[in-house]
Amino acid sequence: MLLATDLDGTFLGGDQEGRLRLYQLIAAHPGIDLVFVTGRGLEHVLPLLADPTIPQPDYIISDVGATVVHGATQQPVLALQEPIDQLWPGEHVVAEALARFAELQRQEVPQERRCSYFCEEHHIDDAVRRTVAELGCDLLFSAGKYFDVLPKGVNKGRTLTRLVAHLGLDPEEVMVAGDTLNDLSMYEQGFKGVCVGDSEEGLLLATQELARVYHAREPGAGGILEAFHYFGFLGSEGVDAELQAVSRTGKSDLVIVYHRLPYEEFVEDGERKRRRPKSPNGILPTLLSFFADGRAGSWVAWAIDDPDLGPFEVHTDVDLERYPKLVAARVALSAADVDIFYKRFSKEAFWPTLHTFWERASFHEEHWNVFLDVNRRFAERAAAEAAEGAVIWIHDYNLWMVPAYLRELRPDLTIAFFHHTYFPSADVFNVLPWRRQIVGSLLQCDYIGFHIPRQAENFVDVARGVMPIETLEKVNCAPRFFTYGCAVGLEEMTSEIEVAGRRIGLGAHPVGLDLGRVQGALDDEAVQARIGELREELKGQKLVLSVERLDFTKGILEKLIAWETLLEENPELRGKVTLVTICVPAAQGMTIYDELQTQIEQTVGRINGRFAQIGWMPLQFFFRSVPFEQLVAYYAVADVMWITPLRDGLNLVAKEYVATQGKTGGCGVLVLSEFAGAAAELRGAILTNPHDPHELVTTCYLALTLSRDEARSRLAEAFDSVRYYDIALWGSEFMAAVRAHARGG
Repeated sequence: MLLATDLDGTFLGGDQEGRLRLYQLIAAHPGIDLVFVTGRGLEHVLPLLADPTIPQPDYIISDVGATVVHGATQQPVLALQEPIDQLWPGEHVVAEALARFAELQRQEVPQERRCSYFCEEHHIDDAVRRTVAELGCDLLFSAGKYFDVLPKGVNKGRTLTRLVAHLGLDPEEVMVAGDTLNDLSMYEQGFKGVCVGDSEEGLLLATQELARVYHAREPGAGGILEAFHYFGFLGSEGVDAELQAVSRTGKSDLVIVYHRLPYEEFVEDGERKRRRPKSPNGILPTLLSFFADGRAGSWVAWAIDDPDLGPFEVHTDVDLERYPKLVAARVALSAADVDIFYKRFSKEAFWPTLHTFWERASFHEEHWNVFLDVNRRFAERAAAEAAEGAVIWIHDYNLWMVPAYLRELRPDLTIAFFHHTYFPSADVFNVLPWRRQIVGSLLQCDYIGFHIPRQAENFVDVARGVMPIETLEKVNCAPRFFTYGCAVGLEEMTSEIEVAGRRIGLGAHPVGLDLGRVQGALDDEAVQARIGELREELKGQKLVLSVERLDFTKGILEKLIAWETLLEENPELRGKVTLVTICVPAAQGMTIYDELQTQIEQTVGRINGRFAQIGWMPLQFFFRSVPFEQLVAYYAVADVMWITPLRDGLNLVAKEYVATQGKTGGCGVLVLSEFAGAAAELRGAILTNPHDPHELVTTCYLALTLSRDEARSRLAEAFDSVRYYDIALWGSEFMAAVRAHARGG
């Protein structure tokens, strides 16, 4: 069958339960073709196509019948569109002809092949009618206020009839649905039809003698479902037999959805084994802490399904002693799934774009399909774990599409999302071919958190280009965050929006540091010994330290070139300063960084070749992972921490350095890129623009020559922030914000 339906008040109307049932029915039944027939202009239909909970139409008839396009591509159905185009005199011709009628107020909405006005019915006099007729057009008045000028003989019903004939469909298998007089023409074509509950009185009167038109009791989508029953569509068992089963509820009040398990799996002697994770930032322990009081919960993450290791276990205990009611709910992925979903697609398409390096991104539709499949599996697992009304906390861009699937499966859930990476401005993000689907999915969340206000506001700008958004609330960013003090500063941010009747909370929650982990490292005798060794090795020299992962976003090459310039322009520093760069290799199998690695190695060789002296090496470059405890030793002795990413969501290394220096009574200086998220909150750092080679040099020189008193003062200011806004506060503040939003306050 073909369902041809009006949108506002009809397909989009009624209560949530009725809409969900209708949308599930259409999604589950491939035999239902769907046509949107609306008075909206095509541009105003596009936001619906980005809403993952709304079925995608096969065709769209918009502009009250004047525009007809394919649903998948929004390209014209030429056989139908060209004859309509020939009848239309042109927007400006019509507008100029009607400009003398002051009572007609032009609607400021996107539209094609029609002109729409607001007016009262008595203002449509003979002069207006004559003018429209002289233009070779028809007029349509509906809902007591809408006045449309359309091409001659064009309306919803006639365009639909032509589409049905064009597709070679049986008119007996067509059902139309509407609620106002501008839908009347659909019922006049002889199709079966339904006027949904709360329809315009004029439409009910005009159709009351039509035997094939059913007047439903339920408004909107519920009325369409009534009509399916009434006309006996979908077989003898009716609609209920075709609806997909609602997901069964689980037992978990809180479900964490993360790409990593809360423990590490490894294979040894042909057996799958596990160990406690060595988290670099404390996020895993913080998330685990929500279950320390015996709270029932699930942790959804992927695991490799290797048949050689025996049957796959979906559920495993995490730590019965510490978290007795927490289970790991594992999503089975093949090694190929992981390779495409995480190592290739996420890192080759999304990662460069998020960090404003869109020219480095590569987009493959087949990889996107794998990404969708993996996200769907995550959503299905989360839906099965969650108790009625549970909170689902989803983490990061790898799982962008989970909210879309989850909202459809379990509309009762509170969905929270935290974006751990940078979120760019609209002109960058919109490069992504799937931006509408991604944004549509994120807008199914109840609460979305970002590191800093700038990233949250960037998201709002992106979303505003996809769907109509109403800003409900804004908050000041000061005093916690910089306003005009750095590139990512902002004076105020949007904290609540409304989309399609749903309220969505937004927040800035920069991830904090696990200070206990830093203190634990400092208390380690081996670390203390290493600190002593480093100080002995560096006698008479200042240490500039750089720690980052191999990535083009980190600005490694730019920093090395700046170091070369610094030594070139300031010969008095030679023999007195050393740059130690610790560069963590990319994950195995990632080849996108091979060229960058070669360039870095060549630059390191050139610098040391130019400036090295007996007993002094200007640059020590370590291309390997370094245990956290060893990093803390370097943090403790470094005079300057030089962190200059070209773009970074936050940068926890900066906080680790500040924490170490603060806990050891040091006076180290942090030089931080103003394009790192941490720059918006770490007062006391010397901010630098890594895109400016001259500024990179001058700020590093300033840090090396800063007085101890000023250095100590700057560090104290930064340490105060790091100490207060720790990782525990991050987790509790985020969940408190989710709960407050759910309560409506």
